[in-house]
Amino acid sequence: MLTSLALIFLVGLAMAALCQMIRLPRIIGMLLTGILLGPYVLNLLDDSILLVSADLREMALVIILIKAGLSLKLQDLKAVGRPALMMSFVPASFEIVAYILFAPLVLGLTRVEAAVMGSVLAAVSPAVVVPRMVQLMEEGRGTKQHIPQMILAGASLDDVFVIVLFSTFTGMAQGGSADLSAFAGIPVSIVLGIVVGAVSGVGLAWFFETRYARSHKVRGSVKVIIILGTAFLLTALEDWLDGLVPFSGLLAVIAMACALQMRSAEV
Repeated sequence: MLTSLALIFLVGLAMAALCQMIRLPRIIGMLLTGILLGPYVLNLLDDSILLVSADLREMALVIILIKAGLSLKLQDLKAVGRPALMMSFVPASFEIVAYILFAPLVLGLTRVEAAVMGSVLAAVSPAVVVPRMVQLMEEGRGTKQHIPQMILAGASLDDVFVIVLFSTFTGMAQGGSADLSAFAGIPVSIVLGIVVGAVSGVGLAWFFETRYARSHKVRGSVKVIIILGTAFLLTALEDWLDGLVPFSGLLAVIAMACALQMRSAEV
């Protein structure tokens, strides 16, 4: 496993740097690394890595979302509230409708199969969008118009909406019927994820401040471990509450990091 991790890290960084040199996004180099090292080309990765690949991808996504939350500010979120909400479902809805209308004509699919395909392809990948938007915010591009913040917030909400649609269309394709209660759970999932994440972020900030006030300063490396552990728990909470209460773990992670950043900035 260690050899596989070394290959992924070193070859991935080298390919990303190569793509950057020829003015291509770094993520293309990392995608090519996975394809080349994977089982369908060179097959250099250990089977144990492939077995936990889903967990590794989720861990990487959580780290990306933490970075996104730490880059957002409350005033920016207030400024992009309504546009971000519109971006979370309007583009995806148009894409899915387009697939439902044209995929049966072009690909010979049924309407339900076209809806499933549309819900997959309409999803926005935070792993692609978030790093780029954070980079634009750090460079100050479009920040006066709050464009990166709007796209960042909209992409985070988009996943909740599209996942519900995908689950509904998949159930219909398997012979079931549309579950309208799942759509009612979308706002509950968003609100609950933001609230739980914000409370967690405030709690972490209070813990760090209390330890510092008592002359027991928490080292930076320990803070990173605590924040990561809390983020992983919030992500796992979505699975624990599945079937009980709609909850978005990804939004909770962003809200936690955002609340932690805002609370830390006040002191």
